[in-house]
Formats: sequence, structure tokens, C-alpha cells
Amino acid sequence: MSNPYGHFDDPNREYVITRPDTPLPWLNFLGQDEYFALNTNTAGGYSFYKDARLRRLTRYRYNEMPYDNNGRYLFIKDGDTVWNPGWKPVKTELDAYECRHGLGYSRITSAKDGLEASVLIFVPPKENLEIWQTTLTNKTDAPKTFKLFSFVEFCLYDAQNDATNFQRTYSIGEVEIEDNAIYHKTEYRERRDHYTMFACTRDLDGYDTSRDDFVGVHNGIHEPKAVLAGKPNNTQAFGWNPIGSHYHEITLQPGESTTHSYILAYVTVKGEKYVAPHVINKAPAKAILDKYADNAAVDAAFAKLNSIWDKQLSVFQVETPCPIMNRMGNAWNQAQCMATFNLSRSASLFESGIGRGMGYRDSNQDLLGFVHMVPDKARQRILDISATQMSSGLCFHQYQPLTKKGNSDIGGGFMDDHLWLILSTTAYIRETGDVGILDEKVGYADVEEKTATLMDHLELSIQYTLENRGPHNLPLIGHADWNDCLNLNCFSTEPNESFQTASHNTKEEVAESLMIAGLFLKACLDLEGLYKHLGADEKAKETAAAHAEMLEAVETQGWDGEWYLRAYDTYKEPIGSKKNEEGSIYIESQGWLVMGGAGRENGRAQQTLDSVHTHLFTEDGCVLQQPPYQTYHLHLGEVSSYPPGYKENAGIFCHNNPWIHLAHMELGNGDRAYEYYLSVCPAAKEDKIEVYRGEPYMYSQMIAGKDAATPGEAKNAGLTGTAAWTFLTISQGFAGIKPDYTGLKIDPCLPTSWPEIKVTRKFRGKTFNITIQNPDKKCKGIKSLTINGKAIEGDTIPLTAASDVNEVVAVIG
Repeated sequence: MSNPYGHFDDPNREYVITRPDTPLPWLNFLGQDEYFALNTNTAGGYSFYKDARLRRLTRYRYNEMPYDNNGRYLFIKDGDTVWNPGWKPVKTELDAYECRHGLGYSRITSAKDGLEASVLIFVPPKENLEIWQTTLTNKTDAPKTFKLFSFVEFCLYDAQNDATNFQRTYSIGEVEIEDNAIYHKTEYRERRDHYTMFACTRDLDGYDTSRDDFVGVHNGIHEPKAVLAGKPNNTQAFGWNPIGSHYHEITLQPGESTTHSYILAYVTVKGEKYVAPHVINKAPAKAILDKYADNAAVDAAFAKLNSIWDKQLSVFQVETPCPIMNRMGNAWNQAQCMATFNLSRSASLFESGIGRGMGYRDSNQDLLGFVHMVPDKARQRILDISATQMSSGLCFHQYQPLTKKGNSDIGGGFMDDHLWLILSTTAYIRETGDVGILDEKVGYADVEEKTATLMDHLELSIQYTLENRGPHNLPLIGHADWNDCLNLNCFSTEPNESFQTASHNTKEEVAESLMIAGLFLKACLDLEGLYKHLGADEKAKETAAAHAEMLEAVETQGWDGEWYLRAYDTYKEPIGSKKNEEGSIYIESQGWLVMGGAGRENGRAQQTLDSVHTHLFTEDGCVLQQPPYQTYHLHLGEVSSYPPGYKENAGIFCHNNPWIHLAHMELGNGDRAYEYYLSVCPAAKEDKIEVYRGEPYMYSQMIAGKDAATPGEAKNAGLTGTAAWTFLTISQGFAGIKPDYTGLKIDPCLPTSWPEIKVTRKFRGKTFNITIQNPDKKCKGIKSLTINGKAIEGDTIPLTAASDVNEVVAVIG
């Protein structure tokens, strides 16, 4: 069965949605600098500058009926018919509809009664604004006159205050109207130096800025009074709910088209804020409007956006026998890595932008899939993240992107956070060669004098884990590890408290994590490699010794007979063991311990992955644990609070699936890794999209597991660490292209049925066109390697042997 809602257009890197009533709203992320816009296939969503909580420009209503019930809307009144190019909110049946989600833009084109409307929505590079370039065409053989209304609802910047403090917010809204622009200036007279401009490049025939007047107090957005009446009110809002709406009366001759643009901009004023009492300085806003009054400037900005994406994606391109892997690896997976790098887990259709900022562990992992595209941004992010670690070694679990200050409201004491910094930093240095970042003085969040270097942070992270181990010599889990819901110390009985902020109810914390042990092993391997590159041989030996000590603890205390344990609880009893009737095997420790080097000498690595296949694998991916928890277990916390088969209680938590893929590829299991890769990939779900429901071009956080009432149903698409890890599965797993300190390592792991793949990889200013041949139908192991016809010993191409453009042939055998 094909997808009745749309299809991939691979040459144009677009997903084409042909029905607006998708199983869920299907989202696109726009912007990659400081201005971001969420846009769905029906033009729903919202916009913000840097921080979705503190600089929200437009309102959005989560959990609304229907879903996705606010956005960047255009209303057309053609005679007695009112319709929207994006179908919603009026939902008039359209004669034609198409939404093309591209990389950084969406183009919605619809038609009704011979009038076609096409709206291109995008964020120009390096600018704090979005453009809706709107083209209207009369497809009939008679003149057509119609009325056009735009609509956005302004948020009063602090999204949490805007959504809760109505006794204040209903009194503070302020706007100005001048020429073709509406200026939202709430609170500008106080501490702000910024306002919002919503402008149009076509001269106005009217406007509205009061929601009560435009929509009506008792009307919904699907039945706005002004549109139904066919005329604006020309109102200026004072308090209540300010909006922006431009009105045009347009006549088109047969076959005639007209194009204009709407501009929604975050405007910062430097210097004088006012030109007269209560009249804001509009000069910087007018400069924006003047620039884009020319359609050629809009076209140039859009061309520049596409050019930037071309450049970013050109760093890695792959050609395999699998079209699904090609389209994801070459475009969509990398686009999602861009979104997760920019937004962490803060703002999507499932994250309100209020409760969460930039995650410490999240951002470090997101960087792994992003660093090759824009290394300079990755460098700054590493410094920002590290500055939220404290001198104890613990980290703020999240920080606000606008202020870059740690946010403890979401919880803390997660004992894995600090270790992720080692993975991201070493990945950055292997990509760029920039060891100078290690000397940057970022300081600690709780120390006023900022003298601690990034290297100090890395060393502290190892030291902190070594100093915080439990009775089995394994790392303490603290409040939780990567699995925020495995709360072994909180014993929460209060229904009104968050599991993530609940206090620990034990005097002595002894609960330990095998997942953190695996992450520690991997961090030690990465740090040891960095020390060797720096010539710090003694430090390398110390790190290797720490790895060996932890590995011994894992192998003596963490093996359950057929798989590795997940943890030890507060009673020093095993979790993820055959002894447990529920939750007897977990996924996370199996992947991380294998990636960290466990089980290699004794056969346990393969055995534990075989156990994953027996107990956890399904056609939709590996579930997190089995069997699921049927009742709430006080000593386990939130993990046992979910219904069976959902989220962390035996759901398919997509983020941890690539860890198993990569573990299989470490052992050379290419066929199994490929089977697993396809099982969780959204682009492989098109034939069952009515069940899957989520975007086919974007990974979801979770797919309901085999024990769920709705197995195979996706939830929480967009912002998930799955994006970075699945890109590594493609680029460093299957393709095996691994940046190293002095060259490019070629270590592919292919399915046996693949005779060949081709990869283009740009690395430190040089281009490598790589052909990987598999004549013997093996999965792994380099038999021969040549660069520009010259043989290379081993599997790593030294940069010193490379030209500006290189032809590389690697043969597996």
C-alpha cells in the first residue's frame, strides 16, 4: 500500500503532501541561525527568536481541538466562499492542495474556484525574520475580484507568562500601525530593546490588530467575523489579545498573477528607542521592509538558503542500493540533525518551548550528527554546554538558550550528563583538528573566576565518575541516567510531584547504572585516543587503566548469564535480570557496553546482542525492555508508571535503537544492522502510515511497542537524539567514514547483499570520492585501500597523502 497523503520527491529534496488531513499535523523546522519557525502542512505553528520561552513571537495552542489550531494564516473570501491555502482553519474543501516541505522552507499551493494561491514560507539565512512569498493566479477566463486577509496572533514574548498570567497580560498589549506594517511593542517601554514587525510589501486596504474585533469573542479562528463580513475593522489593540492582520482587495484579469510578501520580523533597536512619545523607532524595521519590497530580493534570499543547504549537505553524500537510506542520509536525516542541534528538545509540536531549554546530554549527542556541517557552531556549542558544568562534576541538566544559564527547574543529579561532553569534544577535534579548543577558559557554572579550561572539564568528568561508584564498583545512577524515568532513588508516592525533581528518599545512594558504565568505557576510549594524539602518554595510560578497572567491574558484576544487567537498585538488587519477572532485559546497557568494549574477549558482546534480538526486536524496532511493568514499582519510579508498551515502559524508544545498530556493526553484523535500521526508519513506514501516523521524513521519539494497545504508532516527532545517532549509523556505521585526528578512517560494515556503495566526504578542506567494493559478500574488514591509485597500509588515509580532490577505493574482504 502506498502512502495516500504524500510522497518523497528525492531530486528536489522535498516531501510532497497531497492531502491536508494527514494522520497528525506534519511539521517542518525553518531557520538555522537565531530565528526559528515551526510550520506544518496546514500552515500551523509559531515563531521565536533564540528561545522559545523567552522570545516567543506568535502564539500556539497545544493539545487544542482540533490539533494545530494556530499559525500563519491567509483567508481568502471569493464571493461567498471563504478558504485558506493551507486548508485550515476554515477547512473549506479545496479543488487542489499541495504542501512541499523542503529543507528550511515549505511551499503550500492550493486552488479553489479558479483562483490559485501559492505561499512560500522560509527564514532567510542570517536574518531574524520569516517571509511568506504569496502568489495569486486567476486560472479562469474572466476577471476575478476577491478579498485577502492575513493573520498572526502575537505572543507577549515570555510564553509561560503569556499562557498563565492573564490578569496582567490582558492589560499590557500594545501595537502601532504605520504604512504597510503592524508593530507589536508590548513591554517595549520597559526593559526590552526589541519588537515584532508584521508587514506586507503590498499597500494595505485595511488592517486589524485586535483579536476580539477580527475573530470575535464567541467565534473560533475558523469563523473570523471580519473575514465573514468581508471587511476589516481598522482597529488598534489596547490590551487583551493583539494580532496582526492585513487586508487587500484584489482583482486579477484572466490568467493574471500577482506576487507580494508578508514579513514577520524580530527587530532589535540600537540607540534611541523612541522618535516621539510612545512612537517607537521603526528605522531598522523599515529597512527590512524596503529590502524585501522587491520580489527579486526575496528570490535571492531563497536561492541563498538553498545554496547553504547544498553546501552543508555536500560534506557527506552516499549512494547505496537502498533508496530509503540514500534519501535519509543525504537530506532528511541531516536536516533533522540541524533541527535538534538548534533546538535540542525545546520546541516542537510535542515540546511547548516553555518547560525545557537546551539539554546537556541532548546537545552533546546532537552535536555528533551535526559537527561535519557547521563546525564553527559546534565549537561554540561545546563551550556553552561545558560552562554549565559545576566544579563538583555535576551539570545543569538544561540551560536556557537566550541566557546560557543553567535551569534547575527541570531537575538535576543525572549522573551520565558529564560524560557526554567527552564524546562531543573528541568528535569535534577529530573532525576539525582544532586542539586549541581544549585550552579555552570556560570556567564552572558555580565558580565566579572562569579559569577552568575545557580540558579541565573533560578530566573532571572522568574523575567524578570514578569517585562516585557504588557497592559493585559501578557508577552511581543518581537521580537517573540517560533514561530519565529510571528513578531508583526517589521512591515517589506524591502524585503532584515531578519524577525528575522529586527528592531522593534514601540517606545513602547506592543504586548503580550499567548504562553509565558503558558510556564511561566509551568516553575513556575517546579520551585515551585524544591524549595519544596530544602526546600525553601518561594521561593515556591512566585513562586506559580506568577503562580496564571499569571493564572488570562490568564483567564480574554486570553479567546476568545471557545479557548485561541494566542497574542495581537501592536495595543492591539487579535490574534487567532474569531474577526480575518484569523488566528482565533492557536495551541501553547492551548497546553501550558493546560500544565501550565489553564482551569482546569472552563472546558476551555477540551473546548479549543475540538476546536483544530474541527478547526485544520487533518489525517496528527494538522495545526498551521486556516484559513491561504492569504495576507501579515504587523503587523504580517513572519507568513503571507508563502503560505497557508506551514510552520507557517497553515502548520502542527510537533514540536507543541506533546504539544497537552501531554495536552490531562493531562486531561486523551488517545484515542484522540493516534489518534493524529499516525497522525504525520513518521513510520505511509509508505503507502503513495510517498506523504510524508520524512524519515519514522525520524520526519520532517513540513508536508504540508490541505490548501496547496501538503497536506501531509513532509519537513525539522532530526533536530526538535518534536523528544524530541514526546519521552516525549511516555515515560512520554502514559507510564507515570516521574522521580521525590525522586522517580519514575507512571502516564500513555493509549488508552482504550490497556489492558496492559510493560516498563523497569533505574533510578538512579536501574532498574524498570513496568507492567501497564488496566482491566477496562480506560485511566488514578492509582487504585493500587505495587513494589516487596508490596503496595505503591499514584502514586510515593520512591527510598527508591526500590531494585537494581524491579518488579512494576500499575493498572489503
